[in-house]
Amino acid sequence: MTARNPDHPVHDLIVNRWSPRSFDRSEMPEADLKTILEASRWAPSAFNIQPWRFVYARRGAEGWDTLVNLLNPFNRDWAQHASALLFLFSDMEVDGKDGKPGRKSGTHSFDAGAAWANAALQATEMGYHTHAMAGILRDDIHEALGVPARFKAEIAIAIGKRSKIEDLPEDLRARETPSARKPVDEIAFEGAWG
Repeated sequence: MTARNPDHPVHDLIVNRWSPRSFDRSEMPEADLKTILEASRWAPSAFNIQPWRFVYARRGAEGWDTLVNLLNPFNRDWAQHASALLFLFSDMEVDGKDGKPGRKSGTHSFDAGAAWANAALQATEMGYHTHAMAGILRDDIHEALGVPARFKAEIAIAIGKRSKIEDLPEDLRARETPSARKPVDEIAFEGAWG
């Protein structure tokens, strides 16, 4: 496994979070999953609207096969071995208040990303790993899961305990390592771009 060394001091939890694909097929206690979802609940959001919603299933529970089959084939091949699958949605609309009409949300995806980050960090703290996937069957998700049209399907998330790298197909083994990050100077600019 590649060592990850931050250039500036950050909490180990942040550096130790990464997205493996090799999961051990173990069952996850419902209480553990609810704790991870509770962490999502406490994410910040614009105007405290909290636009994120999850549809989830634990391995072997009702809905598991449905969620697995809503992943694209590449992700389905490895994510089916996780302990839990979550689909993250964001509400693209803001309900009206005090006689004002509803409006489109400009921050729903950003806010849902904060909820995902909280879940990932909580899972890491609990000894789990998470892997978010954009490769989902977007055209089928709303109908299959009964999701209202105003909610955007953002990502799916696999959660579980790591397994041996040998459990992955040969072509995925080389990728089963924590990735590096760009230096701060490449992603943050003081005063103006670049």
